[in-house]
Amino acid sequence: MALLADGCLERNAWICGDYVSSRLDEIMAALREHVGLTVSAVGYGTLIAAPLVLAARRRPALAAWISAATSALYTVPSLAFFAILLPFTGLSRTSVLIGLVAYTLVILFRGFLTGLGSVPPEVRAAAVGMGYGPARLLVTVELPLALPSIMAALRVATVSTIALTTVGATIGHGGLGDLIYDGLGSTFRAEVLTASVLCVALAVTADLLFVAAQWLLTPWRHGAHGAHTAHGAHRTHRTHGPRGG
Repeated sequence: MALLADGCLERNAWICGDYVSSRLDEIMAALREHVGLTVSAVGYGTLIAAPLVLAARRRPALAAWISAATSALYTVPSLAFFAILLPFTGLSRTSVLIGLVAYTLVILFRGFLTGLGSVPPEVRAAAVGMGYGPARLLVTVELPLALPSIMAALRVATVSTIALTTVGATIGHGGLGDLIYDGLGSTFRAEVLTASVLCVALAVTADLLFVAAQWLLTPWRHGAHGAHTAHGAHRTHRTHGPRGG
């Protein structure tokens, strides 16, 4: 409690309620930017990775080339990435976002491709035999079965992006990383600790949200209740399938 008392700013305490109350707007602005960059990066990464995965499945020879290209992007140091982008996008949020999207691709592409590749061939054959076209097969059969791998890829990509976003502080767009870098430069302990704790809390919260979403989207994996649900879904499918199944 002594650390939270008046004067903690003057003492440069690590834990300081005065800092949080006096800089709340600044902290919330940094948190919003951090969340916005993370959501945008993973969202755009998913939009790019999804068609790449579909192309790789249609032409398996492309899978190795796409995987190599995304891996090459991931190996580029963030500072070098920003330097390459400077002539085109400058010291802007766009530069940070492009870098973050590039870093998500290797995780999302491999995770999505692995998930779809894990669907048993006999399941695909059975669905095709029942008259399922490519689009219906993908949406109603393959994606649900690949969902655990897909969610795992999204979880890793999101948590990694939350961590990488802080590097954007080097060009002034790092969300909570801006506060960490500013605090380190001025030895402002409360700023460093508060921003670091928020960054960790954000990563943990995002991970828990994905765990909860996966639990809700895959009820058949929850033991006896899941088995009952899956059995009921199987009976419904046989009853209402194409031309009576």
